[in-house]
Amino acid sequence: MSGPVLVLNTGSTSVKLALVASDGSTPDGVLWRAGLSGADLGGQPTEGIARALRTAPHLAEVEVVGHRVVHGADRFTGPVRIDAVSEAAIAALIPWAPTHQRAALDGLAAARQVVGPEVAQVAVFDTTFHHTLPAAAAAFGGPHEWLAQGWKRYGFHGISHDAASREAAALLGRPREDVRLVTCHLGGGCSLAAVDRGRSVDTTMGFTPLDGLVMASRSGTVDPGLLIHLMRQGTSVDELTDLLEKRSGLLGLSGVSADLREVIAARDGGNELAALAVDVFVHRIAAGVAAMAASLGVVDAVVFTGGIGQHSVEIRDRVMARLPFLGADVAVLVVPAREELAIAAAARAVMATGA
Repeated sequence: MSGPVLVLNTGSTSVKLALVASDGSTPDGVLWRAGLSGADLGGQPTEGIARALRTAPHLAEVEVVGHRVVHGADRFTGPVRIDAVSEAAIAALIPWAPTHQRAALDGLAAARQVVGPEVAQVAVFDTTFHHTLPAAAAAFGGPHEWLAQGWKRYGFHGISHDAASREAAALLGRPREDVRLVTCHLGGGCSLAAVDRGRSVDTTMGFTPLDGLVMASRSGTVDPGLLIHLMRQGTSVDELTDLLEKRSGLLGLSGVSADLREVIAARDGGNELAALAVDVFVHRIAAGVAAMAASLGVVDAVVFTGGIGQHSVEIRDRVMARLPFLGADVAVLVVPAREELAIAAAARAVMATGA
């Protein structure tokens, strides 16, 4: 393949678009980038994404489009070319990750509009990297029938955790198969992974991307008894979904914003709820890193990536200050989230193998 790869990274709160070169013609491999917020999409995501894509250069040269798809469950254990069957299977998983799966399908429809239905499209799944989770890490403590239904921990942000672990190994000057890492993807969504010599062996997100750490507007882990209590009080399933997905996390705790920068600014201005939100955020990350370290036994480095992980010195410093027991030899690394390059590489590989 000689043409560029168009990459659509559709998240729960934003869409990142990129055109990735195949010839190393730019320093970072990217010819064009664009980012869209929920406000930019204006309630019409397919049309909003299509508008942005039409501003990209070299569209006529695009040979394949790579899509980040959050949930692949056990149906997809690697990237696949999207056809009618695989698209239907992705859509069937909407109940397992409603916001994210719909966003991916909106991106697929937009790309078809802009580059045409004849251009191949490839799905790259966030769950793939975590298919190596051991049974003890993947199973929930419910009845064993849950496993037969596929109700278990899948983990997410796998594209980012995989890429971050590769970059970290390179920075350490060691093969990835020789290092044990805790990777911290901290952005609008947040998750940790224990990467044991290139394999994910534990992670904080679970059956859905709602589990685990406190996030921008998602609650992360909540006592299921509290959820039962809310439902007994009359909270409907839809209301509970909205509460946990859109009105919790940093936004819900602070009452200020889902943006950590704005929450910190409010804290520095004396807002006690904002201070609590930051403290809870740090507490959950540090506790999660300790849990990932327990799954590894030995930790060579803690790796921070994502918008917060890369840019917030305060969060990194406060998290690591709570973890002196990891040892003085543990490296702390910061790597940019370069999911677009990983998605492009996976899309090219699928086209090369004809998978």
